[in-house]
Amino acid sequence: MPKKQNVFSSVVAWRRRAVSRAVHRGARWVREAGAVTAERPGPYRFRRLGAGARLAYPQGTVFGDPWIEIGAYCIIAQDVTLTAGMMPGLDLGPDPILTLGNGVVLGRGSHVIADVRLTIGDDCFFGPGVYVTTTNHSYDDPELPVGKQWPRSEPVTIGPGSWIGTGAVILPGARLGRNVVVAAGAVVRGEVPDHSVVAGAPAKVVRSWDPEAGWQPPLRTPAPVPIPEGVTSQELMALAALEAETGGMDAGGAGPGEPGHGAQGAPVPRPADAP
Repeated sequence: MPKKQNVFSSVVAWRRRAVSRAVHRGARWVREAGAVTAERPGPYRFRRLGAGARLAYPQGTVFGDPWIEIGAYCIIAQDVTLTAGMMPGLDLGPDPILTLGNGVVLGRGSHVIADVRLTIGDDCFFGPGVYVTTTNHSYDDPELPVGKQWPRSEPVTIGPGSWIGTGAVILPGARLGRNVVVAAGAVVRGEVPDHSVVAGAPAKVVRSWDPEAGWQPPLRTPAPVPIPEGVTSQELMALAALEAETGGMDAGGAGPGEPGHGAQGAPVPRPADAP
């Protein structure tokens, strides 16, 4: 009897594994088939959808697509909402309403709502759950429900190279400069200068770049050192293990940050600009 039970259990386990593999293969196929690219635009008629751009499946709410421009090599994650106009089916005129530059990355679950002109520059990166809107509710009439009052709209601009942290909110009229960092959860309105870091609700500048003095206040950690070209993952793992064993002193006797040699006398890879 135990032998039969073991055989039965093995068959059940095999069937479950087979079903699981089939489900995951099917899900991968659906995600791939449902992705939107320039070659496979699906049901959308974007004003522009650049080469290499991709909207992951499932897409969030998308409407007003003839007034939406998406640059080359943009990555739009799952469940991202992209809208132009207050509702579908409107004629918004001859000009684009929502423009994403080249290389823009929108994190999962983000919302970009453009009733008037909204521009996101090249190489901007958004974390998950970012909310950008050109329109806000008004509450001028104390007797009328807020949701029934006509909203206010102002254009929004996000400069190239900016990083928008998880859960940040960019309000109507915001004008972010180049390479701006928005902390997670910040609520941004008004103008933000180039090369600034903003945080809080409402967001305030907490760090900025001075051409002579550098970052003010100064950064608390050193800048990361890029990995040199040609270094393999195995070499990096070996270097990390060696440094862990020697407490930051490599086998050649060199201290941290000093060029040294590995256990076999071979040079340890260092960036060309390392001290």
